Amino acid sequence: MSEQPTNAAQQQPKNLPLLQKDVTDSVMVRVKELEETGGLMFPANYSVANQIKAAWFILQETKDRNGKPALEVCSNSSIANAVLDMVIQGLSVSKKQGYFIVYGDKLEFQRSYFGTVALARLCGLKGLPVANIIYEGDEFIHRIDVETGLVYIVKHEQKFDNIDISKIKGAYAIVTQPDGQKQVTIMSISQLKAAWGQGATKGGSPAHKNFTDEMAKKTVIGRACKMIINSSDDAYLFEGKHDEFDKPDPLEVRESLKNRMKEDVGELDDYEDVSDINQISVPPTHIQEKIGKETSGKLPLGDNPPY
Repeated sequence: MSEQPTNAAQQQPKNLPLLQKDVTDSVMVRVKELEETGGLMFPANYSVANQIKAAWFILQETKDRNGKPALEVCSNSSIANAVLDMVIQGLSVSKKQGYFIVYGDKLEFQRSYFGTVALARLCGLKGLPVANIIYEGDEFIHRIDVETGLVYIVKHEQKFDNIDISKIKGAYAIVTQPDGQKQVTIMSISQLKAAWGQGATKGGSPAHKNFTDEMAKKTVIGRACKMIINSSDDAYLFEGKHDEFDKPDPLEVRESLKNRMKEDVGELDDYEDVSDINQISVPPTHIQEKIGKETSGKLPLGDNPPY
């Protein structure tokens, strides 16, 4: 008498080489369609094929909360859509510009902090964003132009002894928009904590506790960059695309899952060091070429700041 097949036997593993071909082909076809209609432009030296191959290596290591491979538990269509999402934004998962996250049987691509900065540069951000922490004891003065509503930093003096992550009052970021206008974004510590409260660990992750200053810079820069991304001419390409400032930080989620298993998240690094921001390299885009060469990164401060 023949034995009834078990559930494990019935669930045949996916043919990964075939799955890779299907995902690659479907993404390349969609990309070609968008390029032919003029609806998609990539930065110089961005190879779609290479980025898909790099993503595939990452996908093979991505697992859900139960330790099961993402390529086994996620639907083929969601895998293809996640890879396409990465490509459309011109990002690279191998450069930690985003992560593949498992939610049940679906795979999603979520932009990281580095990805948000890189995407802002693709959308016309000139140079790199600059962020500073405001500590207790600092002399910090800012003003608001009543006619334009723009925020200006008049003065920020800081003594070395003031630097203490337990005495952070706030943070600010300065970015240069495509038209050359400097934009200042300021967040108080209560605003920063409210933003962190959206995450799974409510701002209680080791990164937030041990590198509070770096996480504060990361948050305020993210907010400043998103204004450029969402107001760009290509904003429709990124509409509905999420980053770690919209959803719980995948790094935080993993920490949270150690105590309460509520989300399906892939294996990620423990801490994303924002001090490496100067290593972000994004070639000039068609938007930047029209604007001209980037200006100096020096930002003079004083009674009459230029921004």
